[in-house]
Amino acid sequence: MTKKYSNTKATLAMAKASFRSILRSPSAVVFSLAFPLIFILVFGFIGGGGVSVDVGVDKGSDSQNPIYQALKSSKIVHLVEDETESEMKSNLDKGRIDAIINIQKQATRPPFIVNVRYTKASLEKGNIVKSVLNNILYEANRTPDAPPPVAELRESTVEARVYKTIDFILPGQLGFSLLSSGVFGTAFVFLSLRMTLVIKRFFATPVKRYSIVLGEAIARIVFSLLGALFIILIGYYFFGFTLIHGFVTVLEMLFLSALGLIVFMGFGFVVSGIAKNESSVPPIANIITLPQFLLSGTFFSITAFPTWLQPISRALPLTYLNDALRQVAFEGATLMDVSHQVLILLIWGIIIYAVAVKTFKWE
Repeated sequence: MTKKYSNTKATLAMAKASFRSILRSPSAVVFSLAFPLIFILVFGFIGGGGVSVDVGVDKGSDSQNPIYQALKSSKIVHLVEDETESEMKSNLDKGRIDAIINIQKQATRPPFIVNVRYTKASLEKGNIVKSVLNNILYEANRTPDAPPPVAELRESTVEARVYKTIDFILPGQLGFSLLSSGVFGTAFVFLSLRMTLVIKRFFATPVKRYSIVLGEAIARIVFSLLGALFIILIGYYFFGFTLIHGFVTVLEMLFLSALGLIVFMGFGFVVSGIAKNESSVPPIANIITLPQFLLSGTFFSITAFPTWLQPISRALPLTYLNDALRQVAFEGATLMDVSHQVLILLIWGIIIYAVAVKTFKWE
């Protein structure tokens, strides 16, 4: 009796062979592990932060005064004025904004009282806000035509978790690793299989087409999730990366990583379908990866970018993966809390796989 052919076994065999191939590929190890790890080590050791600070403006704040105008014209201060009081308070607690300011005019001297609330979730940037305000008040109080003091500064600090540089950098590097693996890895593998006629030989066997794609996908997902786990653990044990709910947070981050990788693999399928040969893969893939690497908040918050550039940043899938990873890790958000980001990634997945179906070539 002839034994029935099992495509499930074929898929697992393909996955096993592909996984071994990935481990033997220097470029896969460099882009998935070494390159992101180098950035994590650099930022973990040197610390630092961005040169832009977000300051919420209380709804009851007076805006017709020299202090507010000086803040508005500052190149490093981004005033947040479109949020409700509860939203600003929540974002201050989470370190999304670095301070909340309320400027009140009074009949007695000094004519203005500047009330500022900082947060321990953003100590470094809070110090930048404090320095900027002190300089502004110094200049205002020394104005010859205005009897000093023009304004009085009153400060308070909200208790919150300390938001470290590694809490911002690590999710961004993890997202970059997944993007590189999904696009470059998938594109090179399937283009190579097509050009070497390996896929054509598969067609002479009972192996189904979906087994080839699924086997490669399983291998890449397993490899990338192992790499993601390694990066998270390095950040946690060596640099104090925040995992607010411990093991549960790790699982949620791995789920988001898997979702992001699946979406990015769709880009890889498109590239492999468009590319004529292996030398044409990097230019096409870089057109996809570089804008996301630079504009999706990998190194700096997108609020630091020019206003005209921010809508472009918010249209990129990596932006939503990075944002979801940061919210889950530091803020303790659940997968339901980041459902908006997950939905955007799913929409991107549907769009890119629809394109991949049209462009992908088997032979």
